[in-house]
Amino acid sequence: MTATNGSKVRQRRRIGRGIGHRIGRDSLEVTGLSLGTAPLGGLYRDLSDEEAQATVAAAWDAGVRYFDTAPHYGNTKAEHRLGDALRRYPRGEYVLSTKVGRRFVPRTTPFEDKEGWQNPLPFEAIYDYTHDGILRSFEDSQQRLGIVEIDILLVHDIGRVTHGENHPHYWRQLTEGGGFRALDDLRSAGAIKAVGLGVNEGAVILDAMAEFDIDCALLAGRYTLLEQTTLDDLLPACVQRGVSILLGGAFNSGILARGVEGDLKFNYGEAPREVIERVARLEAVCRDYGVPLAAAALQFPYAHPAVATVLTGARSVDELRENAASFEQPIPAGLWSALREKGLLDSRAPAPED
Repeated sequence: MTATNGSKVRQRRRIGRGIGHRIGRDSLEVTGLSLGTAPLGGLYRDLSDEEAQATVAAAWDAGVRYFDTAPHYGNTKAEHRLGDALRRYPRGEYVLSTKVGRRFVPRTTPFEDKEGWQNPLPFEAIYDYTHDGILRSFEDSQQRLGIVEIDILLVHDIGRVTHGENHPHYWRQLTEGGGFRALDDLRSAGAIKAVGLGVNEGAVILDAMAEFDIDCALLAGRYTLLEQTTLDDLLPACVQRGVSILLGGAFNSGILARGVEGDLKFNYGEAPREVIERVARLEAVCRDYGVPLAAAALQFPYAHPAVATVLTGARSVDELRENAASFEQPIPAGLWSALREKGLLDSRAPAPED
């Protein structure tokens, strides 16, 4: 994919090839809108194989050329499904990322649905961020995908919020145990083009940047219409260091997709009252300007110079097409000013009109 001037990217805001952002040290470039595949793993609702295949095909038809997955999604189901779907397309025409940090073994305990996976595969995770654990996870993902060339490898779900009192133990696996060294070895050997983190918390990205030279980070839910606290520290640091943010969770798990009349999920749980009330205020301003809330939610984070792509999940062809249309829908410049005036948008946050 060819490089393109950043201001033109913002003005056109198109999905397709040749207008994305460069990631890492290689000539790797991602499209503005990309596909996250947790729904292919059965997040909240199971999909048939046919629905999963059709959703990926619809993303391709819409111009999406960056696809992200993880062994965690459906206990390896999403990797199988995405690989099956992508192998029909020329390998040089898309960017693929997956994640490390969990190894999957046959399930030996009864399945407990704690995270929303519906009908996952019969495996269970063992956290392993060590040198050998990361190399093994990478090779396992290659086999599940049926694709050798994985472009981006992300350390999945590391952080204090995720692991609580066990975080120091797993962090030492990355530092003293050689996890970061394994990523560097894979990148230096050309087995992957870029490395980073895939997390839901911003602080650990800063910690990683202090320890190791990452190229990018997939950050879910921490820079959206509802939350912009990463403007204080993380996003400026990423701009300064040239670390690209792959922005996930633009809908904050669902509530920004259809507003207060839709799915009231927020950060993988039920939305609290104060969040519902804030979303209602955001919706009211969007309605005044004739803009669907989903369009504002998808386009807002992409305006920040640190954000290289906006990842969206889709459970169906219709959802995928709705997301693509929302990403490209024209939005009156006055909307962003109105949101700032009403205290619904941080005044420091770049908007598409900027």
